[in-house]
Amino acid sequence: MDLNATLFGEFIMILAVFMAAFSFYLGKRKTETPILTSVIGFFTAIIPPVAIIFLIVLVFKRDIEPVQAKG
Repeated sequence: MDLNATLFGEFIMILAVFMAAFSFYLGKRKTETPILTSVIGFFTAIIPPVAIIFLIVLVFKRDIEPVQAKG
C-alpha cells in the first residue's frame, strides 16, 4: 500500500481548519476562552485520535451561564 505524503498533509490541514472552527464554536458556548480552545483544537488535528477525544470532551462539557448586563 502506497501512502502519499502530500495527500496525508492535505488531510491534516483540512482537519486542522475544521477542528479550529468547531472548537471555536463550542468554546464560545462552553468556555470563557474560545480562542485558546480553538488553538488547542487546531494543534490536536496533528494526531486525529486526540482531536476526536478533545471534541468529545467539549461536547459533553456543560454550557456556561451567560453574564447578565446590569442596568
